[in-house]
Amino acid sequence: MHWADVIAEDIAKNCEEPLIATGISPTGIIHVGSLREAITGESVRSAVKGLGKNVRLIYLIDSYDPLRKRYDFLPKEFEQYVGMPISNIPCPCGKHKNYAHHYVQPFLDAVDSLGVQCEIIWTHELYEQGLFAETIDMAMNKREQVIKILSEVTGKEENPNYAPYTPICSACGRFTQPIFETYEFPYIEYECTCGNRGKDDIREGKGKLTWRCEWPAKWKIFGTSAEPFGKDHAAAGGSYDTGVRIVKEIYDGVPPYPIPYEFVQLKGVGQMHKSLGSPVTGLDAINMTPPEVLNYLFLRVNPSRAIDYDSGMGVLDMADEYDRMERLFFEGEYTEAEEDSVRAYEIAQHNRTPEKLPNQISCRHLVNVAQMAPTFEGVLEILKRNGNISDMTPAETKRLARRVECVRYWLNGFAPDIVKFSVCNTVPPGIELSMAEKAFLQALSVRLYDCIWDAETIGATIADTAKESPVGLKGGYSTLYRILIGKKSGPRLGNFLADMDKSFVVNRVVQASN
Repeated sequence: MHWADVIAEDIAKNCEEPLIATGISPTGIIHVGSLREAITGESVRSAVKGLGKNVRLIYLIDSYDPLRKRYDFLPKEFEQYVGMPISNIPCPCGKHKNYAHHYVQPFLDAVDSLGVQCEIIWTHELYEQGLFAETIDMAMNKREQVIKILSEVTGKEENPNYAPYTPICSACGRFTQPIFETYEFPYIEYECTCGNRGKDDIREGKGKLTWRCEWPAKWKIFGTSAEPFGKDHAAAGGSYDTGVRIVKEIYDGVPPYPIPYEFVQLKGVGQMHKSLGSPVTGLDAINMTPPEVLNYLFLRVNPSRAIDYDSGMGVLDMADEYDRMERLFFEGEYTEAEEDSVRAYEIAQHNRTPEKLPNQISCRHLVNVAQMAPTFEGVLEILKRNGNISDMTPAETKRLARRVECVRYWLNGFAPDIVKFSVCNTVPPGIELSMAEKAFLQALSVRLYDCIWDAETIGATIADTAKESPVGLKGGYSTLYRILIGKKSGPRLGNFLADMDKSFVVNRVVQASN
């Protein structure tokens, strides 16, 4: 049984109307690993819904977190905002509401393309609405008990100065330390390092709970049934363990079903963490990978296993694997070892699979076609000419268009040079051919003229002609690549030439042979 189904059954047994929560802190560039949490939450939501339950998925944006330092990607003037809540910091580009919106909004827009059905909730708005006031009051009244819990769970010494709640200074706008002895609901005084002294009303959203108290407070407020989170939070003595104690003993609530997940590792770079930068952002991953394939990437392995994300040829390998599972799903025959992967394909569609096997055009093939045709209409023309597609439904056309967009994005930033090419309008200047190469091309032009124009026949014709020539098979291939794309190697020749107009290819071979 697929891991999402196992988790869904456990949740459904204990909850009539389950609520699954996920979240993110948009303090900087959001990397591809952050997608795992959203896709894991959506997969469980979909599986729980399949069991007939009325289930919700919420996506909590931790927009009230402080900017802890000026990251390298920020202008120097952002040094003045360190210590302030990111929802109160200006947008770096001037086009969004604030700093938090700047970094998370493009990501949220793109996540929507993955079909994640969630409600977006901004934490700073929850504070402004006074929804945390009750839990803030509980944490402040039981501060000594909170300190004891943190010490017992983490194994660290008790910190008598620990503040469950930190007000925002009315003068400098930064989070500051409260004066505990002055607390009497709903007011608490503070004295900031900037020299300002003031009074805070915890109902007005001018301060926040510290993380180890805020996370369980969200469980209490929303009645969270289950939540995926990174393995760092799940470590012994981590924030999940302290959260369980705090939600039970301080807030009189119930902890959610934990769904810890391993981090995503960028192949060749190393482990990625939410607080670290990454060469591949979540937005990059969404733009270069068809949504159903990206969903499958995260669903094919148990959350407890790390994922190696390869933004090079691995993108094409994963698309090929997805297409194979799609075929197995519709054929209905697969091995026991393939069962979970086929189920992962099904969940990747949010359990809304097509009625029949869609017209499959592999991303690997589209890498060639997209470099031969600058427009989607041109891509369609090539695919129709070589018989790859006939009648397509609107859904199939939309899927193909998305795949072409993804392939173009991948080619423009992440594809290795070996797969990149450009068909030359004429024989590239500076190409010098030997008499043997010209003789090979002359013989080939005659055979290609009478050749049936499909990949298999073209490939066989080239191979037979090259073997009969002094240039040999390898030399024959190299000669054709040089006169067509100005390189010594390129895409598989039979498929490559089949995608081109026959008269164009024959004329090029004739032109080069003279």
